[in-house]
Amino acid sequence: MSGQITSNVFRASGVIAPTVAGLNWSSAVVTGSTATVEAQNGYWINTTSNACTITLPASPSIGDQIVLVDYARTWSTNNVIIDSNGNNFQGDPDTYTVDYSTAGQSLSIVYSDATKGWIPVSDDAVAFDHGAPPTQRGIFAFGQTGSYTNISNLVSSSGVVGSDVTGVGDNKIHAFGATYGGDKGIFGFGDAGGYSAITNLVNNSGTVASNVDGVGTARAQGASSGYGDDLAIFAFGTASGGKTAVSNKINNLGVVASDTSASGTAKNGCAGVRYGSTGQAVISFGANAAENYVNARNLISNTGVVASDATGAGTARQGLAATSYGGDKAIFAYGTDNSAVNMSNLVNNSGVVGADVSGVGTARFYPSATNYGGDKGLFAFGNTGSSRVNTRNLVSNEGVVASDATGAGTARGGLPGLGFSFSA
Repeated sequence: MSGQITSNVFRASGVIAPTVAGLNWSSAVVTGSTATVEAQNGYWINTTSNACTITLPASPSIGDQIVLVDYARTWSTNNVIIDSNGNNFQGDPDTYTVDYSTAGQSLSIVYSDATKGWIPVSDDAVAFDHGAPPTQRGIFAFGQTGSYTNISNLVSSSGVVGSDVTGVGDNKIHAFGATYGGDKGIFGFGDAGGYSAITNLVNNSGTVASNVDGVGTARAQGASSGYGDDLAIFAFGTASGGKTAVSNKINNLGVVASDTSASGTAKNGCAGVRYGSTGQAVISFGANAAENYVNARNLISNTGVVASDATGAGTARQGLAATSYGGDKAIFAYGTDNSAVNMSNLVNNSGVVGADVSGVGTARFYPSATNYGGDKGLFAFGNTGSSRVNTRNLVSNEGVVASDATGAGTARGGLPGLGFSFSA
C-alpha cells in the first residue's frame, strides 16, 4: 500500500478498515425476508414485497462496518429489522427490537466494543426530489351500449381514441377506474346485473387482465381517483343497502383494501380526480340519499383520508366525469340536473372547484374521462338521453374544452376511464 491514508479506523488487530467508499458492495439486491450480512460490505435492501430481518455478524471486530440502503424507497411500508446476533446495538442488548422505517433511508453502522456494540454513524433518509414522469396514454372500458359490455378502447398520447378491443372480465356498467403505480390502472366494482366488487388490473401496455376477486362493499356509480405518489382510491356509490360513503384504498401493487368509513355524505353519480403537486384528490357533485343533486366536495389528502363535505360551486348534478390537466389542475364536466348538460367546472391546484363554464360539445351524462399526453385531458362517450355517443372532447393543458371530435369505438355510456404508461 502506498499514498496518504485519511479518516480510516484501526481494528483491534491493527488492520486498517476501509472507509465507506472502500466497502465491497453486493451485486445482488436483497429481496427476501431474511439476510445475513458480513463486515466491510454494503447491501441494497428491497422491501417492496416484505419486511426484511438483517442478521449481523456474530463475532465482529472493532471497526467493522456495514452499510444498508433502501433500494426501492419502501422501508416505510415494510421495515428493515436488525438482529444484532447476540451483540449490543448502541448499548442495548440483543433482546431489544431495532427497526428502520423511513423511505429512502441508508444505514451505516460500525462495531465499537462489547459495551456499546454496533453504533450507527449515519442513518439519514435521502429526499426523493423529483416526481414520476407524467402519464401519457389512457383507456376506456366496459359500459352500456343497449346491453352491458366489457369492450375497451385505448387512447394514444395525442388523444386519439382507438377502435374496440375485445373485452376481458364481466360485462358491466358504472364501474370505477383509476391509475395506480404511476403507469398502471385498475377497473373495479360496478353493476354486472348485480353489484360487484370484482377488479381488473391494467398493465403499462394497456392490457386488461382477467377478474380478481373483490374486496370491500360491492357497489356502482361512485368516484375514483389516484392520490399520493402512486396510490388510488374508490369511494361512495350505490350498494345493495342504498347509497354509501365507504372508500377503499388501492396500493401501488393494485391491491384493494377493505372498507374505510368516509366522512362525507353518502351519494352516487359523483366524480373524482387528482389535483395539486403533492398528490391530493377531490370528489364532487352527485345525488344524496334523498335524491337531491349536490355540488359539495370532499378533499382527499395525499395519504388517502377523505374529508367531510365542503362548500361546493357550480350547478348541482350527477353523472359527470373528471380529468386532470396542466400537471396540477383538474376539470369536472357534463352530467345531468334532470336533463343532460355540457357545462364544466375547473379545479385549481388548491382543490377549489370553480363556477360553471359555458358548455362545449354534446350535452350528455355518464361520459368517461382520462388524462393523456402528460398534461392534457379527454372526455368521451356518454348518454344524451335519447341515444349514446362516442364523440370526444379534448381538454388543453390550460383547461379549455374543445368542440366535438369524431369518435371511435362503440357508442356507450356509464364507463370508466384511466391513464396509464409513462411511454408515448
